[in-house]
Amino acid sequence: MANTASAQKRTRQTEKVTSRKRAQVSALRTAMKKVRVAVETGEGDIQALYQAAVKAIDSAATKGLIHHNKAARDKSRLANLIASAK
Repeated sequence: MANTASAQKRTRQTEKVTSRKRAQVSALRTAMKKVRVAVETGEGDIQALYQAAVKAIDSAATKGLIHHNKAARDKSRLANLIASAK
């Protein structure tokens, strides 16, 4: 447990930031999963889902939630998945 007021404040701030980042990463993973499921089932607008996933990936990389190399890798894998399904 934090002893000083400043340490207690840092703990509160860290909890808020962590929960916000977790929510954003979760939304990113959900967007990527929606693309994979759409490709597997053949249902839904795959291109629109892909664009939403790319937007989420780029946003997460810009905010520092994921590394830019991971962002590029994820986008590439989704694009290859869509191309192989056609």
